[in-house]
Amino acid sequence: MEPQTPRAQSPQPQSPRAQSPQARSPHADASGPHPPLEALARVPLPSPDYEARPAAFYERLRAEYGPVAPVNVLGVPVWLVLGYSQVLDVLRDARGVWSRRVDSWRAYREGLVPADWPMLPVVESDSSGFRDGAESTRLRSAWSEGLRPFQERGRPQARELERAVHAYADELIDVLAESGGRSGWADLSAQYARPLPLMVTGRLIGFPTDSGADEMIMDLWRVLDAGPDAQEASGRLMARVADVCAARVREPREDLPSYMLAAAPDLTAEELTREMAMLTGLAGDITANLICNTITEVLAGETGARDSLSAGMIKEAINRASIAHPPMANLAFRWPRSDVRLGRFRIAAGDPVMVSPAAAHLDPAFTGGGSPDSVYSSRAHLAWSAGPHACLGRDLATTITMIAVERAFHRFASLDLAVPPDRLPWRSSPLIRGLRSLPVNYTLAREPAERAEAAERASARESAAGPDEPGSTTLVRRIMRLMRRS
Repeated sequence: MEPQTPRAQSPQPQSPRAQSPQARSPHADASGPHPPLEALARVPLPSPDYEARPAAFYERLRAEYGPVAPVNVLGVPVWLVLGYSQVLDVLRDARGVWSRRVDSWRAYREGLVPADWPMLPVVESDSSGFRDGAESTRLRSAWSEGLRPFQERGRPQARELERAVHAYADELIDVLAESGGRSGWADLSAQYARPLPLMVTGRLIGFPTDSGADEMIMDLWRVLDAGPDAQEASGRLMARVADVCAARVREPREDLPSYMLAAAPDLTAEELTREMAMLTGLAGDITANLICNTITEVLAGETGARDSLSAGMIKEAINRASIAHPPMANLAFRWPRSDVRLGRFRIAAGDPVMVSPAAAHLDPAFTGGGSPDSVYSSRAHLAWSAGPHACLGRDLATTITMIAVERAFHRFASLDLAVPPDRLPWRSSPLIRGLRSLPVNYTLAREPAERAEAAERASARESAAGPDEPGSTTLVRRIMRLMRRS
């Protein structure tokens, strides 16, 4: 899950310009020595420059340092891999060099990582994303089998989930229109893209279908928002996830935790809880970003996403958006087990390394092989990672995004950004590329009479229900009502 914290102050100087000429020199000759990572000039990540124009930020790093650059990630020195072939090499890890275990981090073992470093909870999560070898294989096998019923489109569970996603998407648009009218203004992030995957996540995990599910989903929203009540919400959410996982160990059902337990009966309730906690961040946040980024790219981008959507190729539009704005711009973290050379630098054993799909997608090695709209380029993107830690839920996330994008552009006769593209508010994060809001002006398409009547009946039921009667309306309406009140 993405760490949601304010920008930390770095204990190291934040700008190469503040360094002496001797300290600034990266000693770029591949055959020559250079100072250790901690002694090199490092560029802060994130920074206002990065948030405003990430492509220019990556290209400046590439011009100065080549395919690997030293950066400060919220105050901690890290190598950032920018080159497409270098990123792919690290992700595939054909030589078995790279570890995902936090105890492979030299500074961490030596107690040099600040206890309040905002990303520490991520790398200490002990989920499958930060395991190696047999442990990783065991957990990823459970994930693969657990997700199979929901990702193989011929399975009844997959068909049922797709119907639910359709229903959630349509009802979110109905609720949005009830407050704004047939033509109006909306925030497609808060009112559509974000709540949709949260409800799907609750369904996958098997949260109770009564009113208790509302607060669970709202706690997930609060955690991802990183507001003042995020820590308390996180505690409640983890306790509820733990309760569900413990219950599934005792009595399996038709949900993701139960399918994972069937595939790996030796999974403990504690392990399962950690994996489901990871899911809440990946499905609830990354998928929401993918939906927002795809809609934005169709409306304002120059990558051909609009043409792909117009031609009915929704998956192609998602691929193009994933190239322009991968929802995880940078992937954290890996540590080499032994010294390894990348680009012009020698990466010492135990140095922290982040790979950047966003920067790799700008590398001439990736972009120079064809035109900007080449099919090869769209399919070779790294937004889903690659190698032994590639995303196992990419098909599910893509299906949710395809449905969300299709329903949006079907239900709205017109949809336009309410602000210029360069004024869109992107979130500040060293990992995530996502919008804080997606303001649009819209006009709804004319719907068949039966849909309009059904929406009108649902609205009447909500109006008749008191504000403290969450069980009297649908999940979508209860969640959106809670969001308006929070």
